[in-house]
This record gives sequence, C-alpha cells and structure tokens, in this order.
Amino acid sequence: MLTPFDDYPVHQTALPVAHAGGGHSDHYDRFWFNGYDEQMYFALAFGLYPSRGIIDAAFSVVHDGVQRSVFASGRIPLDRTRTSIGPISVEIVEPLRVNRILVDAAEHGLVADLTATARTPAHEEPRATKYDGTELRTDSTRATQMVTWTGQLASGGQDIRVNDGTYGTKDRSWGIRGVGERTPVAPRTALPQVFFLWAPLNFADECLHYVVMENEAGQPWLERTAVLPVLGEKSPVFGPDTGIRWLRGVRHEVRWAPGLRRSAGASLLLAPGETVELEPLQTFRMKGVGYLHPTWGHGRWHDELAVGGETFKVAELDTIAPTVCTFSRSYARSGVTESDSACWSSSSSDPTNPVDSAACSTARRNDPSICAVRSVRLLLPDEPQGEWNASGPRRARERHRHRLAGPPVG
Repeated sequence: MLTPFDDYPVHQTALPVAHAGGGHSDHYDRFWFNGYDEQMYFALAFGLYPSRGIIDAAFSVVHDGVQRSVFASGRIPLDRTRTSIGPISVEIVEPLRVNRILVDAAEHGLVADLTATARTPAHEEPRATKYDGTELRTDSTRATQMVTWTGQLASGGQDIRVNDGTYGTKDRSWGIRGVGERTPVAPRTALPQVFFLWAPLNFADECLHYVVMENEAGQPWLERTAVLPVLGEKSPVFGPDTGIRWLRGVRHEVRWAPGLRRSAGASLLLAPGETVELEPLQTFRMKGVGYLHPTWGHGRWHDELAVGGETFKVAELDTIAPTVCTFSRSYARSGVTESDSACWSSSSSDPTNPVDSAACSTARRNDPSICAVRSVRLLLPDEPQGEWNASGPRRARERHRHRLAGPPVG
C-alpha cells in the first residue's frame, strides 16, 4: 500500500515504505525523550507498530513528590508523517536537530509545549540482536542524542519552570522488540531475562554515553562507550565527521541494597582513578510512559482511540514493583568546575520481578582534557529514594581497563 513517503527515494526493499519489519508482529518504531533538573523529571514514549496496526504514546512528569501520566492509543495512521495520537504529538522540526512535543491533556492534569534541540551528534549504538533458540526476540537499532529543552510544562494545574537549556536525552529506536500480546509459540527454553544499562551523561563541554546488555551470567553481548562532542554552530549531526570517539574497557559496578533488587548506587570505571559514580535521589516510574504497564503497555489494542491518565504519590508506590527510575545529584571529589547534568538508566527483568528503570543526575567534574569524565563523585542524600534494578545481586565482574590517555577506538 502506497503512502506519501513512497515519493521519496528512501526504500530499503521492493516493498512500499508502509510495509515494515518483514511483517514481524513485534516490529516497532519509537521516540523516547526525557528532561530533568533538580525539581522535576519528565519523559515521553511514542511508538508505532505497523504489523499490529497500532500507535501509542505516553507522557509523564514527576514534581513535588507526585507522578502524573497520560496515555493514548489507537489505530496507526496510514500516513507515517502523522506522529500524533489523542492529546500527544511529536513534531520533527529539523531531522536530528529539533523536535517539538505537544501535550494537551488538561483533564488528566498535563499540558506541555516543549522543544528539544540537539546538543550532540546522533550516536548509532551497536545493533542489538538476540535469539531464544531459533526465535528472534530482539533485533533493533538505537540512535541517541543529548538535547536541551525550552518551553512550557504544567502538571496538576501547576506551572513547572523549564529553564532554557534544561538537559535531557533523545532516543530513537526501531526494529524488533517484545511488544503487545505475544504471538502463541512453544514455551520458552530459557527464563526471561535482560540486563540493560544505558547511561547517556550530559556535561558542559562534552558528553559520555555508556551502554551494555548482559546475559544471566553477567556476560556482555552488547557494549559501547562513546565520547560525544557538544555541537558548534555548524557542526554535523550525522556522517563520518561528527567527532564521536569510542573508549574500550569501561566497566560498571552496581552497589546493591541488602536483600533487595534495588541499587544504592552505581559506578562507571573508565580507567584507574577515573570513575563516574551515580546515586539515587528521586523516583520516576517507567510505567508512567507505558513500560510493563498492566493496562497501557506498548503495542496493545484498546480502541480506535483510547485516552487515560494516572496520578500517584511517589512515596506511596511499592518500591519493589517493576518499572522504576531515579533522579540523582552528583558532585566531584575535588578541583570541580561548574555543575553539569547527567542521565543514566538501566532495565532488567526475570519471571518474578521485571524491571525497567532510569535515573538522572547533576554532576561536577575535574579537568576534562583527556576524557569526558574524570573522578566524578555523586553523594547520596540522607534518605535516597528510587530503585536501580537488575536481575539479582551479583558480584561486579572484572573487565579490561582502558587508559584514557591512549588512542580512542574509533
């Protein structure tokens, strides 16, 4: 079936553009954004599922100890340039540079008009491909960029100040990923599990992005660390000359809260003496944008158009429940410059406690002349909230270290 995009020379197969993913029922195409400062955290997820005929979106804000969300779902439009559903829309103002989010859901307590402007080039993460026996479970590509925000935001009838230059992240991903109702198949031969640490970190003059996926034994099957330059006036956002550098040998350590699937903090070990440490401060549930939500999970059919909302006090939510994010604050140990911001997230799951979590922080750091981050220290508040989960406590695993003074990988 033809659509307006078929007038552009962008075809990858003999099929019209509307036919995606070889017909795989779990093919998806998603926007994900977040923005944050010390007072608030917001996120948006917006997905299209061509083989299921579904489009859905969710927007959620944490402010003053309350998380408020709005969800929308319906039939996918034939014209893929219509990136809107119900009260939520995403506009591509300038590809890979400017996006606009509009939310008009006053009846659910959320109104927003926010513009994201790229701070860094788009970073193509390694392709994530995973089988369960002969069944393809995951096959996706993700493009990650750091952004800054401007605009207006209101939650519960209260205006929330979004300072010009508020930091955040843009995540565009597409491919095959478990969504919606699962296609009937033989029982799985292995228990469901994923460990996904995704850490895009904003700093003033350059940024760091660390991503790793591990199996149940803690062995990485996808891993990448990238140093992303902050864009200048005429800097390219794609192509071979973006200035992105790769680092090798970066490893992580998670500090587990005793007896819980909850982290008291995490470290990214770049090289001897060069460490990024993150500690939780504030909680944001990823259920608020649909992840593992029992009703508004991604890719589920509700009606031609269905809209709903939720409001919770963060302190009253189950801290053991899945889909949690945290917001954290950080300080350098010594020789600090001005305060910067960072965002990090992880997700993992098992049959008894699936988790999808994210966290953000503000940070200060030392002289960045060698690498993106050097001896950054995040301090824990007196009573930290939030969860940074994985598939169970286990010892940190040693990996090769990279001397940051050496040449980058690529």
